This record gives sequence, C-alpha cells and structure tokens, in this order.
Amino acid sequence: MVRGLRSEAGSAAVEFALIAPIFLALLVAIIETALVFFTQQILQTAATQTARLIMTGQAQTQNLTAEQFQQDVCGKLPAMFNCANLYVNVQNFTSFSTVSMLNPLINGSIKSSSMTYGLGVGGDIEVLQIFYLWPALTAPLGFGLPNINGNYLLVATAVFRNEPF
Repeated sequence: MVRGLRSEAGSAAVEFALIAPIFLALLVAIIETALVFFTQQILQTAATQTARLIMTGQAQTQNLTAEQFQQDVCGKLPAMFNCANLYVNVQNFTSFSTVSMLNPLINGSIKSSSMTYGLGVGGDIEVLQIFYLWPALTAPLGFGLPNINGNYLLVATAVFRNEPF
C-alpha cells in the first residue's frame, strides 16, 4: 500500500494538463498582439499612400466623394481587411496650431456620423484618420488590447500641408 502512494507515474501528464491551457492562452495572446501590430503598420502605410491623393490635389481635381475615397483606401489594403469595418475622417485646418484629432467613440461604439470629409485647397493643413475595427480573438479571455464589442480599434493618421495646386 505504501508503495502505491509514492508512485509518480502520470504526474507529468497531470502537471501538463494544469499548465497547458494557460500556456496556450498566453501563446494565442502573443500571436494576436503581433498580428495587431502588423495590421496597424499595414493600415498606416495605406493612410500615408492615400494621403498623397489629397496632398497633391488629385482627390480635389477628380472630385472624389467620401465613398470613392474610402474605396481607394480599401483598395490599398490586403484581402484580409473587411471594408465594412473601415471608417475615414478627413479634416482641413488653416494652421497646425488649430489641428485637433477626432475621437470617433461615442458611448463605446464608433459613430460614422461623426466622420467628416473636407479636402481643402492648396496650402491647407489636412488630417487624415483611418479607423478600423479588427476582430479580437482573445476578447472572451478577458485580456489583450482594449476592445470595442469584441474588436480592436486601430487608428492610422497622416497630418500634412497640401501642396499648392
């Protein structure tokens, strides 16, 4: 009887069963955080590329509507992006000291009605903000980046002065 109490057969399996869920959850959270950072960089690159349309006057001379401009932004993103989760805000200012950023969150959700689309003229200061709701995998686990209804809010911003056109 004493010999059976000292037996350690199977103890590794029990220890693994206790540690494995925590390890796997942490591994998924690390991978998701890396994916969010990668996605953020893709979104920022699209914002920088699309901002050139406004800065050089192409958006103004082509009379691009807000929907057309948003489609242009969406066209610069890979297929893994769902354009229904994409919001674009373009504001123009007369000086850098008056620039302000839009906070699109109202009561914990994005309000597309708060978005503006003002392209301005040559010499104006422009603020282009792209908001994207990226689906969160670890939201049910209760850790990770802050999320909105199970999505991470990613923001890409470009601030620039329009060229004279």
